[in-house]
Amino acid sequence: MTVQPIRLFGDPVLRSRATEVVDFDKELRILVKDLWDTMQDAGGAGLAAPQLGVGLRVFTYHCDGFAGHLVNPSFDVVGEEYQEGPEGCLSIPGMSWDCRRHLHVVAKGQNLHGEPIRVEGTQLLARCIQHETDHLDGVLFVDRLDPETRKAALRAIREADWFDGRVPTIKQSPHPLFGQAR
Repeated sequence: MTVQPIRLFGDPVLRSRATEVVDFDKELRILVKDLWDTMQDAGGAGLAAPQLGVGLRVFTYHCDGFAGHLVNPSFDVVGEEYQEGPEGCLSIPGMSWDCRRHLHVVAKGQNLHGEPIRVEGTQLLARCIQHETDHLDGVLFVDRLDPETRKAALRAIREADWFDGRVPTIKQSPHPLFGQAR
C-alpha cells in the first residue's frame, strides 16, 4: 500500500488545470495505485491526481457499488434533473456543505492502457464524477456553493486546525454549474 499525503485547500496545485495524459506507462499505473490506496485509506469516494500534487487528468472512485479510475475524463449530463445534498472533499477535511449537482451523468475517458471506457452514474456516483472532474479543472466544490454558504464555508476553512493561515481565494465561475474557475 502506497498512501500519499493529500494536498489541502490553499495549495496552488488544486487551482491549476491538469494536463492530458499521453503516456500510458508504468508511472501512470503507479499513480493510479497511489490514488486508489490513498483514497481507500482516507475513506473517500474519489480522489484526483492534483490532490496528490500531480497535474495529470486522472481520478479514482469507489462509491454506489462502483469502483475504478478514469484517465482524461469528460462527462455529459443526462436529463435536466439536479440533486442537492452534502458534499465534502479530502482536501477540505472534516467539512461538508450542501452542493447542487446534476443527478445523472455519463463519463467517458480511458483506462490505464489508453482504451476507451464509459461510466454512467446517478446520485452519489454522478456527484463523484462531477466533483473529481472539477478537481482536474482546478475547481473545488466550494466554488459551486451558493454565495451565502460559500462565505460560511470559507470562514469555517480559515478557522480549521489544518488550515495553514493563507487567505483562501475562491475564483468565481461564470456559471454556477458549468463554468471553470479562472
